Amino acid sequence: MKRFPIGVQPYTIREALAKDYAGALERVAEIGYKGVEIGPPPEGMSVDGQKQLLDRLGLTVVGCHAGFDTLEFDVDRLSDYLEQVDGGRCVAISLRFASKEEVLAKARRMNEIGERFRKRGVSFLYHNHDWEFEKFDGAYALDLLLQHTDPELVKTELDTYWIAKGGVDPVAYLKQLEGRAPRLHLKDMEAGEERFFAEVGEGVLDFRSIAQVAEDIGVEWMVVEQDACRRDPFESLRISYENLKGMGFMA
Repeated sequence: MKRFPIGVQPYTIREALAKDYAGALERVAEIGYKGVEIGPPPEGMSVDGQKQLLDRLGLTVVGCHAGFDTLEFDVDRLSDYLEQVDGGRCVAISLRFASKEEVLAKARRMNEIGERFRKRGVSFLYHNHDWEFEKFDGAYALDLLLQHTDPELVKTELDTYWIAKGGVDPVAYLKQLEGRAPRLHLKDMEAGEERFFAEVGEGVLDFRSIAQVAEDIGVEWMVVEQDACRRDPFESLRISYENLKGMGFMA
């Protein structure tokens, strides 16, 4: 089985980042993670300063998120940023949809944005939640979005937890994304009715099968994220890291 580089989406440690940006990233690096999905630095820190910090910690920028439920952002500014930090050249977004017509309209806009990013050497990704598995005219919103966007312009950063929360098997769904999934978010789910977030390997999702399909479809980086934790978020990140290491597919 392929061994993957593993990064972190720092939404998991958002409160710690707000209090001590450098210290929080240092703790991520100390656990052993090699990458971070992060955007421009906070006020008072330059991009050069951020890059120096990340270089010192041995953390690679594997991409960034552009925003939630908006297609209004500065393509050139984000492309410039990723170029400055030698980033993973990937920008991900998440959207909501109220109708089939809205899915199709946003798909057209995403193709336009994806073309602009492509010209800058950046991959434009879509990150799902569970609501994309609502059906419009018998088709999942996510299926419609993927069908009506150009695979060369709009790729994916799907999330294992949110696929399962939407009532779909992550392994089966990911199989259709060969060549269209440079990033994959790893997130587990507790057993039980609440289906709360869990550390990777501590819940009900089959990550060995997920890793195999990730290899088959061409995933380049896996990114750990946990939206909410029952314990200290850094401890949750450590547990996920150690479990991934124990499964044997961490580079």
